[in-house]
Amino acid sequence: MLLRKTDPTAPPKAPKSKTREWVDSLLFAVIAATLIRWATFEAYVIPSPSMEHSLLVGDYLFVSKLHYGPITPQTPLQVPLTHQTVPVLNVKSYSDLIQLPTYRFPGFSSVKRNDVVVFHVPHEQQYPADLRTNYIKRCIAVAGDTLEIRKGQIFINGKPGEIGGQPQTSYFMQVTEANDEVRQALHDHGVVDYEQLDGMPMAGSDPTTGTVGYNFSCPADVAEFFRQQPYVKKLEVTEPTGLTLFPDAADFHVSGAMSATPRKWQLDDYGPLPIPKKGQTIALSPANAAIYYKIVSQYEHNADVSWKDGMIQLKGQPLTSYTIKQDYYWMMGDNRHNSEDSRFWGFVPADHVVGKAVLIWLSLDPFGDAAHKVRWNRIFRTIE
Repeated sequence: MLLRKTDPTAPPKAPKSKTREWVDSLLFAVIAATLIRWATFEAYVIPSPSMEHSLLVGDYLFVSKLHYGPITPQTPLQVPLTHQTVPVLNVKSYSDLIQLPTYRFPGFSSVKRNDVVVFHVPHEQQYPADLRTNYIKRCIAVAGDTLEIRKGQIFINGKPGEIGGQPQTSYFMQVTEANDEVRQALHDHGVVDYEQLDGMPMAGSDPTTGTVGYNFSCPADVAEFFRQQPYVKKLEVTEPTGLTLFPDAADFHVSGAMSATPRKWQLDDYGPLPIPKKGQTIALSPANAAIYYKIVSQYEHNADVSWKDGMIQLKGQPLTSYTIKQDYYWMMGDNRHNSEDSRFWGFVPADHVVGKAVLIWLSLDPFGDAAHKVRWNRIFRTIE
């Protein structure tokens, strides 16, 4: 080993100034935090009720990048520890002048059915893929599955699917009288967000007589409890209707008009729909081309793709078959009637998957007073 001689007569190096020490420490902290956030765990907070009753607004989560493997950045020119905008300044935090191909490092798990997954929502084409808005949903079907929903029941490959978490449905409950007993029962069973109908002609009530009752969402076991109560005259599912869902929405998006044979699927009656799998070759026709248009033209980065006469065009020629380049997933919120999810915009590409939600480390009730702000029973709860 070579040793470098020191000159005893040389003057000692001047110590770093306090400012330089602070700058060096801050730079090291930013680099370390960026690497940890990219490669291991990242913190998120639940902003909307789309995953209730499993996850609540105000739950703070740790999301593991290790499970599925961290993915290299597509947009390297961005302010560290930001997403889309710089906080406070509210200005764009990145430049898309450089866009890199992405690579996912090996993880110790693949995306499985019922995993609670954070991903970049695929339909925000105004942003690079790695800077699209982060959504959290439950993976209902994986690549190669065929999904179907019949009267709210999930079927995977023709069989009833085993669904994790505490999915909930919207109901109207007609009661003999709206009183404190009913409201206390709702609260005791975790229903704090409800609409009370006091005999006025409102949504969910009889417009001629007025119906006394409540609109709310809850899991199936809570609904069954209320069905057994003597003050409940009727309890029925209130599914939103008249929605234009995927793939009818895809037909409209690419052609400007609905398909000649729209499917008219709804939230609780949907499919069957196959989930694309890497290596699968799909025959394309006017009946299904719109389903795969975003896959071919956007998610898999093919050039010279267009739409004409009800078919995907590649370099000006109709594309009659296509081989899928990556896996896709079907994500849905546990709050089945109050979730913008794959039923509205379709498949989630594998390269949009961020990580697996694993732990609630803090939970704050946005409607709680000072004494009831922290939901102590949810702290350090693992996510199922």
